[in-house]
Amino acid sequence: MMDAAALKEKSMQAIKSFGLPRLIITLFLVLLFIIAPFAKVNIASGISDMLTRFGMNAVLVLAMVPMVHSGCGLNFGLPLGIISGLLGATMTIEFGFTGFSSFLMAIVFATPFAIILGAGYGALLNRVKGGEMMIATYVGFSSVAFMCIMWLLLPYDNPTMVWGYAGTGLRTTISVEGAYLGVLDNFLRIKIGHLAIPTGTILFFAFLSLLIWLFLRTKTGTAMTAVGSNPIFATASGVSVDRMRTLSVILSTWLGAVGIIVYEQSFGFIQLYMGPFNMALPAVSAVLLGGASVNKASIANVVIGTLLFQGILTMTPSVMNGLIQMDVSEVIRIIVSNGMILYALTRKQEVTR
Repeated sequence: MMDAAALKEKSMQAIKSFGLPRLIITLFLVLLFIIAPFAKVNIASGISDMLTRFGMNAVLVLAMVPMVHSGCGLNFGLPLGIISGLLGATMTIEFGFTGFSSFLMAIVFATPFAIILGAGYGALLNRVKGGEMMIATYVGFSSVAFMCIMWLLLPYDNPTMVWGYAGTGLRTTISVEGAYLGVLDNFLRIKIGHLAIPTGTILFFAFLSLLIWLFLRTKTGTAMTAVGSNPIFATASGVSVDRMRTLSVILSTWLGAVGIIVYEQSFGFIQLYMGPFNMALPAVSAVLLGGASVNKASIANVVIGTLLFQGILTMTPSVMNGLIQMDVSEVIRIIVSNGMILYALTRKQEVTR
């Protein structure tokens, strides 16, 4: 009897630790895979799509971690990092790089933009302590609007990118075929029947995650975490709060730049103008679904949240289409994604209070 009671107590503790809402979402995802064969959806293809979307988006979600650790909150200004990555991507095509060197050069070109924009962004957030996420949202949206003008004015002349009629201004969508399309997805790719695993993309995410994990355990990383946990204690210990916060914003912005380049090598296209506008909310929602809060985030939160978010976003439209024999995938995808975003942001407000 005591063993049964102890087991029940441990089970309740495990559920509480994992989180009941997250458990329900996980069970819903499992249910979708169980229903899939009855909806004539290939499970292996569904897993492949989920893993591909995980690899595409995981680095963008990872970009949330440094700012949370420093107390700057969730990075709603992620479009700044994405814009840096877009600048790096368009420059590597402009200069004619191809293959894996194109991918690396895109990151190299994006890095100075990420550092400059991240430093300015961090300085701004240091002046509005307590209202970071509201200001970050404004910065993200306004930067996208500003770049809608700059994409027309910047002196690109590569015929694969500029508008054919005028010969100036970048197109809305630019293919990365011939540059770095699939350089990570196809590296050590595992394919068994309908199951395809983008091994290189997942390994690249794991490598970046390891770097962040190691960094957070260095003296600087520990100081950054201390600033987020207790800024008064950190100041008394001789740590510069503003410097640590700015460093976290730069790191987050750089990860956003790398993240969009990883996304593009899998997606196949660079999306300019309003493309980055709505990319922050899914990343924020994914890390919250994974168990993070505005005060605490880990690599595990990134992995769990991205898998849940992308898994449901992948499987729900496919299963529903198969069950009702009607193509409403885009409608369902919008409903499901916005529903998860709403849940995650509601949870953020509860944690904040």
